[in-house]
Amino acid sequence: MSDAVRLYVGQNIDVTYDTERCIHAAECTRGLPAVFDNSRRPWIDPNEASADAIAAVISKCPSGALHFIRHDAGDPETPPEHDSATVIPGGPIYMRGLVQLRAADGSVIVKDTRLALCRCGQSRNKPFSDNSHLNVAFDDLEAVLGGDVRPHVSGK
Repeated sequence: MSDAVRLYVGQNIDVTYDTERCIHAAECTRGLPAVFDNSRRPWIDPNEASADAIAAVISKCPSGALHFIRHDAGDPETPPEHDSATVIPGGPIYMRGLVQLRAADGSVIVKDTRLALCRCGQSRNKPFSDNSHLNVAFDDLEAVLGGDVRPHVSGK
């Protein structure tokens, strides 16, 4: 396990958290604040909700920073049925599926079910997003939405 990956052990489910991949989308803290609470240490307590509830919230993590390992009879983490890439206006590309990200030489950088990839070019953790797009005013609305995105005012 990488130095950036933390393990939080629970009775029915363990949670791993990769500090270098988190983009603070807050799906976890909004979804289960009793389990994912930034104001306490350790900030993840896998014994504060059911394994099913924790697995459901972790599956919403867009960056793949969170994963789980079940110790009960529950379903393991599985890739989505369909692969997808979603361009987030002004932000990263969210990849879902059985994704293998490869370097130019063909070596595998990461295999995962969820990734958030940088589009602004400013991430200090390329190819992953680190939310640098927020600090550099990355604006791609016209490219993402197509055409002129300025408000149109109907005239006389």
